[in-house]
Amino acid sequence: MHLDTLRHGNFSKLGEAVTDWEQMTKRLAELKDDAESKLKAKADTAKWKGVNATVTREFIDRTAAEFADAHTQADSITKILSDTRGELIGYRTQVNDAIKRANDQNLTVVDNHDGTFSVMGNTRPDWSSDPSGKTGATDQSTVDAFVKEIQGILTKATQSDDTAAEALRLIADQAKYGFSDASYADRDEAAAAVATAEKLARMAKKPSDMSLDDIKAFNREMAKYHDDPLFAEKFARGLGAKGTLQFWTEMTSGHAGARGPELQAMKDLQNNLSLTLATASFSDSEEMRGWKRDLLDETTTNFRAAGSSGATGALGYQVISSLMRNGRYDTEFLDAYRKDVFKADSGAGESNTDDRWVKGYDGLDLVFGDGNGRDPLEGLFDGLSHNPEAAEHAFESKADLDHMLGTTTFTDRGESLGRALESAVTGVANGDTSASAPPHSTGQVKIMANIMAAVADPDGGANLVRNGLGDSFGNMAASYMPEISCAFKGMENGAVFLTNSDAPGGLNVTDVTRFLAATSSDPAGRAGIIYGESIYTGSLLEEHLSHPGHFDGDQKQVLNDIGRNAGIIEGIVGHSAANSEVGQSIQGEKDYNDALKAKGDLAKTWVNIAATGLKLPDRLGGELMGGVVGGGAGAVAGAAIDRLIDGQQANIAEDQGLYYSSKDLFAMRDSVGQQTIWSVDDALARHHVNMPKDEIDDSVGQAVNDGWQDADYYLNRTKVKYG
Repeated sequence: MHLDTLRHGNFSKLGEAVTDWEQMTKRLAELKDDAESKLKAKADTAKWKGVNATVTREFIDRTAAEFADAHTQADSITKILSDTRGELIGYRTQVNDAIKRANDQNLTVVDNHDGTFSVMGNTRPDWSSDPSGKTGATDQSTVDAFVKEIQGILTKATQSDDTAAEALRLIADQAKYGFSDASYADRDEAAAAVATAEKLARMAKKPSDMSLDDIKAFNREMAKYHDDPLFAEKFARGLGAKGTLQFWTEMTSGHAGARGPELQAMKDLQNNLSLTLATASFSDSEEMRGWKRDLLDETTTNFRAAGSSGATGALGYQVISSLMRNGRYDTEFLDAYRKDVFKADSGAGESNTDDRWVKGYDGLDLVFGDGNGRDPLEGLFDGLSHNPEAAEHAFESKADLDHMLGTTTFTDRGESLGRALESAVTGVANGDTSASAPPHSTGQVKIMANIMAAVADPDGGANLVRNGLGDSFGNMAASYMPEISCAFKGMENGAVFLTNSDAPGGLNVTDVTRFLAATSSDPAGRAGIIYGESIYTGSLLEEHLSHPGHFDGDQKQVLNDIGRNAGIIEGIVGHSAANSEVGQSIQGEKDYNDALKAKGDLAKTWVNIAATGLKLPDRLGGELMGGVVGGGAGAVAGAAIDRLIDGQQANIAEDQGLYYSSKDLFAMRDSVGQQTIWSVDDALARHHVNMPKDEIDDSVGQAVNDGWQDADYYLNRTKVKYG
């Protein structure tokens, strides 16, 4: 910054801009609140059909999000402008004060108009006869001191101005259309993020020079900033697309076989690098669009560490996917990368995928502590599991879905595929319990139906459960209890089996039966179904008994319908487990009881986020029910979960966990009946409903028994073989 620019700077225009932005921010805050509390809230609870169920709802969701981002961006700009204006005014005061003090000491400070300035001593004609030979009253050390002081002020003012300008440009460029969600309290905060990114990018360009202490320091900075949009973009751009992949290649090679603190440092580095790149992927600046294009151009590049003796290192596909295991990547970027990887994988067929990716590319171990990262589909699936929208896009094609399911017989990608499928059909990112689950869209229900059909295929479909997918299938079944119930009971029971699904009748009863039967052979899958049924049953009971107007008829009929449905679902599970090799072994039952306990905390989150979503009948307004989400709701379902975790049982020896003896179907049936009756009693007591307890308990218990018998009918009708 030139001296005169700062010295005579008029910041009134900048002050007016700050005022305008403050007013804009305040108005956008009001619009954001309206969009969230009115527009989106009503859209979430509306009964959408047809195109509206996808296009309109998605448009409204995105519109509400844009208002939120607009407010965030405006707030950041306001704070950066205000902070910078305050700093520059302060520097102007400082420089003018320095110049005044220089003048007081007979010095003149002038702007040379070329980016420099001069500090000169004042001279007088009569000083020429001074015996000492001096021509001024100030010595050079004083001149140098003022030069240093003024230059320091100008340097700081320039830094303030330049970093503010860069931060504002980065924020503005983050989104080509719409707004950035980058949030900063002041200019210093934004400038620190950018400066740190530049420093780390310089370090990453010389990975061989990084000691373990350097890596730990690198991790500390990344852990602090990996969610910061400006930091992430600046780091990614500073290292470049190919440079980023080469950096990770060098790190995995240089620290192969790491143990102890070194291993932990590398795990942290992979996590932080993945999260940083995920954040960067959301930037839509011209530079980042180029970065993402360049990254996709490197998918078939052979990456080798410097000095590597082997001719083959790792394909770009493998390196990229190894950095997708954590963090939510941008949907558009994931879509583009996924299409490329799916095409490459499909070219190998189902049985040759291992040859396609693993053999011949064993020069590097790209994942620390969990596999080797040579199958790029594993990392991609983990990336999809953190982005439900991209996951849904990935499996819209039945051909792609069937191919990926088929490959699990020949690879170890089943568990990661399962997590991606969960995300696709539930709309909930893996590990995210911070927000309510959205209603199942028609597209999601279709994917779930295709998954069930694949598992129901008599020609080996049930084997998918043993390919690492059983746990996820159980979780998915839990989320789809409303649709599963509708499949058994028929759409005419919509007033009983409440749901917020866009396609409650979208599942085929034959496929549902076979899917539940097959999934029951996996202990964790079976546990997921049991939890899901218990939560849905408890939620239905609580909602119907607290709002008797939901059903236009005898409340006893509602309770019986709910009990019979529980008997059908758990009867299918019980019969299938009892007649499988797993169910006939004590170890199998131990695994199941262990799975019940292990999945308990996860099941509690299903209540909190309403994974088994309910909705009032249309004739009552269709509002989202409060029986599952918000406040102290979900108490009946929560109590059912606690009983399952604690292993409470009816008429079974103490040393046996709930549903222990699969060979004793009557004991299993009685346990289901007791659980349902307990939930009925909880709901009656909680909502002070005056109904004859003994009569209701007897009636519901008989309904469960009837449903249990019907389960045998469904299994026989679908020709599911036991054992």
